[in-house]
This record gives sequence, C-alpha cells and structure tokens, in this order.
Amino acid sequence: MMKFDKILTTGRVWVTSDPHYNHKNICRGVTDWRTLDGKVPEYNTRDFQTLDVMNNTLVDNINSKVGQNDTLIMLGDIAFGGFEFIKIFLDRLVCKNIHLVLGNHDHHIRNNRDNIKDMFLSVSDYLQVNIDGQNFVMTHYPFASWNGLGKGVVHLHGHVHLPVGKKWGKGKRLDVGVDGNGLYPYSITEIVHMMDKRMVMSEINEDHHLDDIVNVVG
Repeated sequence: MMKFDKILTTGRVWVTSDPHYNHKNICRGVTDWRTLDGKVPEYNTRDFQTLDVMNNTLVDNINSKVGQNDTLIMLGDIAFGGFEFIKIFLDRLVCKNIHLVLGNHDHHIRNNRDNIKDMFLSVSDYLQVNIDGQNFVMTHYPFASWNGLGKGVVHLHGHVHLPVGKKWGKGKRLDVGVDGNGLYPYSITEIVHMMDKRMVMSEINEDHHLDDIVNVVG
C-alpha cells in the first residue's frame, strides 16, 4: 500500500465538495445532467429563488461550522463565473486554511496558478493523506477502487450531487458534496464515525455509474 502523507492542518478538519457558488443553473435544480441511459435523474438537489440566496446560504453554512483556526478541504467545483467569483467566495469564508482538490469546473484555477499561491494551502488533483490516524483517498471524481480499499482506507469524493438520504456505492466511500449534507461541510470526526459502521470491501466489482445509487440504511 502506498504511503499516506500528513498535510498541514490546524484546529478541526472539515471536508466538502461542489458548492458551485454563483452557478445559476444549479440554483433551481435545473441542469442538463443525465444518467448513463440518457434519463434525467429523479431528484433535484437545490431549490433557491435567487442566486444571492443560494450564495449566502453556502457561505453562512460553511462559516457556521468551520472556524477561523480550522482546516477546510474542498474536493472541487467551488465557484462559477470566472476567477473573480472564486476569489469573492473564498474572501467571504472565515477559514483561510484551505486545501483544494481540483474538480472538472475548476479550470479558472488551473489557468491562474500564479495568482492562487496565497489562496490555498495546497492545490492538487488527488490527495492521499492521514488525518488523526485515519487514511483517506480524496478526489473530485468517485473511484470504483482505490488504494487500501480492503484495508480500511476511506475514499472521499464529490461530483455526483446526491441529495440527502442517498449514498453512492459500497464500502468506506462517501460523497461529501454539500447537496448530500444539507449544504453543510462534514467534519473528519463525523466521517470517521460514519465509516466505522460500513464494511471494508476486499473487492468492488461495480463501475462508478449513477445507477449505483441506493438508499442510505443506518
């Protein structure tokens, strides 16, 4: 099993993904997402009357949990509307100790590497880290298999925008996107508690398809 590094953290550690700050379409749950068979998913993730209300809710929810001295790990797709709105979103957050794993909509960050040095503690496509004694593989996209899946390693991801009450796949894997947690971030402490209840999978045979969504039980 490959080495799991320790990253710079302070205070409590929180993880989230896919806030999509300033994203007009997701504001009303209107998107062009499709399942593999071309159908529109039978769920909406958000229903805000205005973009300002959604943006304010995202900021208020993060700030209500993540303190100034805490650490926030964001697994991609943080803001829409260009680099200006990425900066506006981050400036509104109390916590400035942020690690970013890039998502498919974070091209403005990829294209502005020289301008983000003071905005994040780290920027990467993949994190393989140990936090408080627990090993994690963190990515934007969900993996069907990951390093150490049969040894208790937890895989955290975003991208799929599942609503509250749904989970994706089997084993110690969690969609930490805001839509599945009432638009709030998860703490590492609550993630570890949740994953303790799930079985270690020695093998996972399913591919990462949207039709692998099941109801949460326990």
